[in-house]
Amino acid sequence: MKIFNKGFNFGQDGPGNRLVYHLQGCNMHCIWCSNPEGMSSNGGKEYTIKEIISEVLSCKAMFFSGGGVTFTGGEATIWHSELLKILQRLKAENIHTCIETNGTSPHLMALSDFVDYLIMDFKIFDSEESKKYTGIGNEKIKENFESLARSGRQLHIRIPLINGINTHNPVEFASYFSRFATDNTVFEFLKYHEYGKEKWKTEYKVNNGFVTDECLNEFVQIFRKHNLKLTIT
Repeated sequence: MKIFNKGFNFGQDGPGNRLVYHLQGCNMHCIWCSNPEGMSSNGGKEYTIKEIISEVLSCKAMFFSGGGVTFTGGEATIWHSELLKILQRLKAENIHTCIETNGTSPHLMALSDFVDYLIMDFKIFDSEESKKYTGIGNEKIKENFESLARSGRQLHIRIPLINGINTHNPVEFASYFSRFATDNTVFEFLKYHEYGKEKWKTEYKVNNGFVTDECLNEFVQIFRKHNLKLTIT
């Protein structure tokens, strides 16, 4: 599998201190992506399954405060076959695992059986709007969310807030999520930023994507009214 970046961080990509692998390639092309270098299937450095497992095992002493290993992207689930083998081995070694995903993979449920902490994006509610801004509709994302919610497993849903793209109707999001059992689900809002803008080699198409505190607060209040649990990382 290909990795374009790796390193440790604390509390941002799952709980505790984590070794984070950014896997190369993504099936979405979000126009606000902060890691555009991870979109293409080209690039990155090749690693074998054995090499990754060996590296993770050698770092066990660093997984303090409930930490472990996180696979993100790009889109981690593109490498589902390799990822499944790695997750199975790490689970056998009692290493805490996390994946961050855009939720589009038909293999997500199978992978989730070996994931301790699952972070899933839910970027845009309307499927046609999703196609416009990410290149992919959200039917499979909804299907995966609903299956995960029914399973009762832990789930962390992240919603990036981008002015003019997905901030116009917070009730639509909240009403949908509240139809399902979310006792083990937390929701997080990520305010738009431009940290990756300078990395784009093609035209960066987001204009005035920043959201106000008032906009964020509206989402917070509406989600709370729908009895949805919020978190901040």
